[in-house]
Amino acid sequence: MESKKVLELFGIEKIYANGVAANKEINIAFEKNEIHAIVGENGAGKTTLMKMIFGLEEPTKGKILLNGEEISFKSPLDAAQMGIGMVHQHFMLVPSFTVLENILLGREPANAGILKLQKERENIEALCREYQFELNLDDRVENLNVGNKQKVEILKVLYQKADIIILDEPTAVLTPQETEKLFQQLILLKGMGKTIIFISHKLNEVKQISDRITVLRKGRVISTHITAEVEAEQISELMIGRRVTYSYEDLRQKTSGEAVLSVEHMTYRNKDGKEALKDIDFKVKAGEIVGVVGVEGNGQTELVDALFGYKRITSGSILLNGTDISKMNIKSRRRLGLSYIPEDRMVQGSAADGNIRENVISSFYSAPEISGRVFMKNQSVQKVTDELIERFDILCNGAESKISSLSGGNIQKVVFARESYMSGKLMIAEQPTRGVDVGSASLIHKALLKLRNEGTAILMFSADLSEAQAVCDKILVLYSGEIAAELYEPGRITEKEIGLYMLGLKHQDKKASGGNEDER
Repeated sequence: MESKKVLELFGIEKIYANGVAANKEINIAFEKNEIHAIVGENGAGKTTLMKMIFGLEEPTKGKILLNGEEISFKSPLDAAQMGIGMVHQHFMLVPSFTVLENILLGREPANAGILKLQKERENIEALCREYQFELNLDDRVENLNVGNKQKVEILKVLYQKADIIILDEPTAVLTPQETEKLFQQLILLKGMGKTIIFISHKLNEVKQISDRITVLRKGRVISTHITAEVEAEQISELMIGRRVTYSYEDLRQKTSGEAVLSVEHMTYRNKDGKEALKDIDFKVKAGEIVGVVGVEGNGQTELVDALFGYKRITSGSILLNGTDISKMNIKSRRRLGLSYIPEDRMVQGSAADGNIRENVISSFYSAPEISGRVFMKNQSVQKVTDELIERFDILCNGAESKISSLSGGNIQKVVFARESYMSGKLMIAEQPTRGVDVGSASLIHKALLKLRNEGTAILMFSADLSEAQAVCDKILVLYSGEIAAELYEPGRITEKEIGLYMLGLKHQDKKASGGNEDER
């Protein structure tokens, strides 16, 4: 099939007022009927580039050609009118609205009467049939699973008649089964003439789904490859300058500690009286990493909130080294040795207006080594901050850099550095590598294993099954607020089998899971 360039970037640069160059001399051509992956480490310029294509940013220099004609976007509305749509990593949906209302939001037909709305409903239903999206337009979005929410986002873009679709980390919260369905639909879209720009940190998925791959590093295009002609390891090396592996067995030392966290018959009812957590029982030992996986909305958020102290449980108990912390506030739990890496690094994990130094010490500012009776020990604070910036390879202009000036992945490294520095008996790590590149993920994984080997108990929540299998000693699968399975030696279990537990198609008998522990 003869290729046709539909979107071309020539000499694109983006230089901000503070002199930071996010993109330099970018030259890329996107073709019709292709899935084109964009990969690069955090801070490589992927997000800025996509913002310029979608009209959220204007290039400082260079030109963009659409079907051979030079164009200029002032807003995402301009991009949408010219056939470019974007599905963001974090869904832009109104939970209380129906599927139909979300798709029409902001694009309601003028003088919308019953007949006009019925016509638009029929058009959207036709789109669902054409692209094989099994959706009930009257379902409320808050009642949909994650996979169907993503379908709604894609349907919104198709309804806008987009021919070029940008997907930002589309599989970040999907099960293997949902990912497989998404890929089938992307291949269908490609076959119907669409151009898919696919941004992902999961190189195995990039290899599986894309036709071509463009690698960005430090704001520049390093190379573009036909996917079938390059291995994932080569792409990783081009991204960060070295080979990265997810095999950590040589770093895992044998440990046999006592239970640090014991959760016993824990139940939590939300404001509506619904049991979001039902009779939860598990332990995390010193020197052990226990993973928690599940489709989003099956109790992970409530479990984290209960353990850290955001929510009070309805019944049961939470023991930290034998002390019941169920009714303690967050500060008291931290004093007993609990550290926490939150999922939302911007809202809960950092203060955007603060600098790196202020953010680094925010969890342990009263520690004797950095705090005097009246004033902070500034030299000690600076020493700790500089040490963590170097250890975690945080790309910045020094400790005075504002958190808001960093890429998402580097903000994540600041949060992880802070919590691991004063890590005590138990660390709760919620999506510790979400949105970070393979090199940074490997660095964080090794830091987690180091803490484990030193005797810290770690409870890790992850939407990335390959990560959980590589790092964890044991995996708990949550489904509908219950522990559906407790899996030992997770690296020996296939992702598809874990996915069956996540979807509720398989459920482990509690006695069986207890037996596994006894066998160990």
